[in-house]
Amino acid sequence: MGLSDAWKAYHMGPLRGVGIVRDPSTPLGTFGKLTAGVFYCYTLELADHGNKPGESCIPAGVYRCVMRDSPKFGKCYEVKDVPGRTDILLHRGNFAADEGFGKSDIDGCILLGNAIGEIGGQRALLSSKDAMARFQNEMDGEPFELTIRCRASI
Repeated sequence: MGLSDAWKAYHMGPLRGVGIVRDPSTPLGTFGKLTAGVFYCYTLELADHGNKPGESCIPAGVYRCVMRDSPKFGKCYEVKDVPGRTDILLHRGNFAADEGFGKSDIDGCILLGNAIGEIGGQRALLSSKDAMARFQNEMDGEPFELTIRCRASI
């Protein structure tokens, strides 16, 4: 029985699907696009460094996400069941550069923003606080299934 089937059996209903399609990683992070039906925003994660805690984005795959209360970010979603990792949150922030390449607001989480641009000369997510509010309003505190996949290289 897969994750979706187990969730449906336990909660008597389908788990809403949310997807992230990632662009290739760079030392300035891994940008992507999150969609949930017609809702969309942009994402930023650390570069792929083999799922190392505090240094890497999480592996592509399917994960269950639930609302939780973070002392630093307030109510936000947590990505559950990431192999070898805990406390992976979807939260506000602008930067995700590798050490020595610029600023970073995360230790392995997923940032949401309304646009991709530059802040202080560094590639970044923009309007993150608004994107988080829009996403939380869209999801209404309900758990969801997050599917992360990587865009094929050209």
